[in-house]
Amino acid sequence: MARGSIIVIDLGKTLSKVSLWRPDGTLLDRKVRPNAPIEIDGLRRLDAQGIGEWLIGALREFAAVPLDAPIDTIVPVGHGAGVVGVAQGALAFPPLDYEQPIPDDVMAAYRAQRDAFAITGSPALPDGLNLGSQLFWLEQLYPAAFAADGPTRATLMPWAQYWAWFLTGTATSEVSSLGCHSDVWSPAQGTFAPMAARRGWADQFAPVVPASAQVGLLSPRLARATGLPATTRVLAGLHDSNAALMAARGFDQLAGQDATILSTGTWFIAMRLARGAFDLAALPEARDCLVNVDVFGQPVPSARFMGGREIESLIEIDTRRVDIKPDQPALLAAVPDILRDGTMILPTLCRGFGPLPHGTFGWIGQPRDWYGRRAAACLYAALVADISLGLIGARGHLLVEGRFAEAEVFVRALAALRPDLAVYTANAHNDVSFGALRLIDPTLKPQGELVPVAPLEGDIAAYRAAWHAAISQPA
Repeated sequence: MARGSIIVIDLGKTLSKVSLWRPDGTLLDRKVRPNAPIEIDGLRRLDAQGIGEWLIGALREFAAVPLDAPIDTIVPVGHGAGVVGVAQGALAFPPLDYEQPIPDDVMAAYRAQRDAFAITGSPALPDGLNLGSQLFWLEQLYPAAFAADGPTRATLMPWAQYWAWFLTGTATSEVSSLGCHSDVWSPAQGTFAPMAARRGWADQFAPVVPASAQVGLLSPRLARATGLPATTRVLAGLHDSNAALMAARGFDQLAGQDATILSTGTWFIAMRLARGAFDLAALPEARDCLVNVDVFGQPVPSARFMGGREIESLIEIDTRRVDIKPDQPALLAAVPDILRDGTMILPTLCRGFGPLPHGTFGWIGQPRDWYGRRAAACLYAALVADISLGLIGARGHLLVEGRFAEAEVFVRALAALRPDLAVYTANAHNDVSFGALRLIDPTLKPQGELVPVAPLEGDIAAYRAAWHAAISQPA
């Protein structure tokens, strides 16, 4: 049970967000910072220093807010595929951005050693999206940080837990962060994968603790810098998509049901809470299916694609996002012309990702009108999401959460494409940050009810059939 107000630090790939909450789950304030990779030694890196400086300022502002219940807990949340090493109280190396390409010879050598998909639930992903590929390369770039008995041997942590260390000075790891397409964790066994043990990484990772475990108290230095109480406790924290899963589990309609959560942001990640046995080894590895691990250590069949990135690429210079509320009527009004004219987008904009990783992007009948262009982007995202949901056997209920749950063309098209599913959205505050709150108080209920999504009007089935016929044609 929460004793005081809570701060959630949600450090995603595209945005860093810090939110302030009452103990009852009422949102008081939220601050946002766009993230951009930095370049060090010619390589893309996570901007740990810039985020850290911004974070201290945001915490200082929250410390000045008059509150009935003083701040007493901070929960960090982070994106996957981020690994940080610390030694002697500082970063052992600048952490890599997962979109940094890895040299072909390094990747080939790594993949020759990686464990089978059936063991890790991690597909072989491009760039640094497997933590194993990053670690394999980092060993070569920074050998002193990986030397078995060296004085600068690094302690490794996932991205979310690095921020717990940043706040407290105590290093930990956690299963939902280790278990998201990392190649270093075995979901079925609940322990490090054989390759991680062979290469010594398992011993180098900080101790694995529950996401809800108290790592320590805010360091005296940061207590002085922010004005927060020195008694503020910091939890280990969790992977962002799994935080969305925690939030969804608070809805009575989904409790104990076969349900799928579609978390939308830079990545669209479908995670199925399956009732009964599910053959995880049957997931198609080559189509960006994977096995996530929830905060309780249980395997979660998942599928994903870079939906947010693709939509942003499609709308280009158009600054009016597809989820902006005043534009929804005009975007919906553009749909009949798109269906009538057979306007569509062929996958894939982010090659190597998603259920159609080798497709060649193209337009059929690209609209000149920006409303039509954005509406077509939403229909494209719904078509790809439909495939991903089918790959993990989604059934029963589907909750769409995150930024793109506000995009009506997308969610209503998805409801039309999947009449077998009861499709819902929820209050925007019932998101990743709210899921982090439920680590502290599992009895918290999301604000409001699930909102049923009305299917989009028009012959969506025929549009889907035409799209599938188009993408099956040889290039």
